[in-house]
Amino acid sequence: MALHTVLFDVAEKPVQVPTGTLLSEAARLAGVELNQPCGGQGRCGRCAVQITSGMVRRRSTLRLSPEDVALGYALACQSVVEGNVAVHVPPQERIERRLTTDRTVAAVHAPPGYDPHRDQSLQRVALTLPPPSMDDQTDDWNRVLRGLRQTLQRSDFRVSLPLLRRMGGILRENDWKVTAIVDAPRWECCPDCPCRLVDLLPGHVPDDAPLWGVAIDIGTTTVSLWLVDLISGRVRAQVAEYNRQIARGEDVISRIIYASKNNGGEELRQLVLETINELVKRACTRARISPTDIHKATVAGNSTMMHLFLGVPANSIRLAPFVTVINEPPLITAEEAGLNIHPYASVDCLPGVASYVGADITAGVLASGMDDDERLTLFMDVGTNGETVLGCNEWLVTCACSAGPAFEGAGVFDGMRATKGAIEEVWIDGNTYEPTYRVIGDVKPRGICGSGLISLLAEMFITGVLDKGGHLHLGLNTPRLRLGAHGPEYVVAWADETEHGHDIVITHVDIDNLIRAKAAIYAGFTVLANSVGVPLDMVEQVLIGGSFGKYINVEKAIQIGLLPDMPWERFQFLGNTSVQGAYLALLDRAARTRVHDIAGRMTYIELSADNSFYEAFTSALFLPHTDLHKFPSVAEALVNGNEQRVRG
Repeated sequence: MALHTVLFDVAEKPVQVPTGTLLSEAARLAGVELNQPCGGQGRCGRCAVQITSGMVRRRSTLRLSPEDVALGYALACQSVVEGNVAVHVPPQERIERRLTTDRTVAAVHAPPGYDPHRDQSLQRVALTLPPPSMDDQTDDWNRVLRGLRQTLQRSDFRVSLPLLRRMGGILRENDWKVTAIVDAPRWECCPDCPCRLVDLLPGHVPDDAPLWGVAIDIGTTTVSLWLVDLISGRVRAQVAEYNRQIARGEDVISRIIYASKNNGGEELRQLVLETINELVKRACTRARISPTDIHKATVAGNSTMMHLFLGVPANSIRLAPFVTVINEPPLITAEEAGLNIHPYASVDCLPGVASYVGADITAGVLASGMDDDERLTLFMDVGTNGETVLGCNEWLVTCACSAGPAFEGAGVFDGMRATKGAIEEVWIDGNTYEPTYRVIGDVKPRGICGSGLISLLAEMFITGVLDKGGHLHLGLNTPRLRLGAHGPEYVVAWADETEHGHDIVITHVDIDNLIRAKAAIYAGFTVLANSVGVPLDMVEQVLIGGSFGKYINVEKAIQIGLLPDMPWERFQFLGNTSVQGAYLALLDRAARTRVHDIAGRMTYIELSADNSFYEAFTSALFLPHTDLHKFPSVAEALVNGNEQRVRG
């Protein structure tokens, strides 16, 4: 097969590829980063490049106008090389990586009565061993074993070959006084797990010295990590950043599709490992420790994220009958996982339930406490995958629906995370249609975060800027409503008000994405309740997880039809329950057993096999819903708003 030269203007040197190679693959080989949020399906148009010389064959020109094609633009994921070619790569959309605001942290306290010697699987054992002699020629490993068995009253221990190689030197250099770091897991899902000698430290470490672990939540959009002192239970650092996999797919389906391509799965695994390892480094810098001081990790995430993290093929998740390869992975070491902590640290991936309800939800249920509560509870993780659990201490049912990343700031033109500079709440005058807004950090705005988008959408609807179908009323007497480069849009902040000097807008496409996201979430919990014959008004409490959950304005979320119309006091916002649950499982063996039990108790309902979900979703594609009787408080607000505008 003929080889062709492809030269990217942002690459150090050209690459040689055979006929038929996708431009996106040639870019990867050349070390050129191209965003492919749709997973390389040709749907998003974000990987458009310009062919400056030579020819490519375009399989698809979706999202490209005839003028774009005439100028040489092509979708890298849909164009194949058939000759020598030179390529101009336009500036790629940048993803705000670092989450620096206090919105990413929370006050965390160890569970009441926490005792690390009783509850924690990772133990530090001070050993003073008798040195060998002509009368006692016991080998070094059995000498250590003898001390461990006497202290921990366990007989089953394992040790790695690299530690064996270092063992003799450590013992002799420290006069046979050492501290063993031992992981002794014994929970219901692993009753016979052997103890593992993770490390041997010189001398005797003080009892109150920190022993380090990390709790990790691998979200589709955001990865969060807590650095924990396992002795005190104190969280010493909380860090988060966008999952670098976003450039290869904004939702789980797009990532599964990308992973099924040549080397795509390994590329996605490396991207999430880069994200996690950068967070480890950042957290350790704050605590002034080395990453190798971390001897234990618990990991939560949805089923797709867990498969991609472990390098396990995830393709079966999106294909009927939608089955995972594994729901409860075995304990592995950090070296096997690729985490840059102590290489023989235990990495415990928490259990999931099914293809679209993973460990983020079992961990979330643990953190919420709903599995031990007699009240009928609706638990929602308002994130990319829109998972929902309904039940109490006697039963639990669960489902998931793809909501997309709109409420997390991705997929929206001026969307951003809830960091400094994000518009977090908006009010619109019903007579002038002029907005006022509040910005995180009291600085000039840079974009709009999830809570701001919910507030903005509700205000636009209640004041008549937007109709119930999500269409902007361009005929209103205000310059803020206009036709922009991406169609109809509403200007939230003029360029001279913003940090970057550009107008901040919400477009018709943004509005459509937000409405579809809220419709999927509403339809999900509606169908779930109907499936067990429980009317929504019987729900006694609604618990909402998700990284931005506790900043949602309940009234505004009800007005757009994201949340059911019920008294506000029934709603509780819990923040990132996935990382909270991972933290509890990291600390406490009993909590780890409880996560296992939660996963076993859940009944999963596959919405794709339920025709009623499509009907419920279609009905919810309006503000707040096609049936306004379901939202009496919104109907009243609309009447009051109309009366005020008439008086105005």
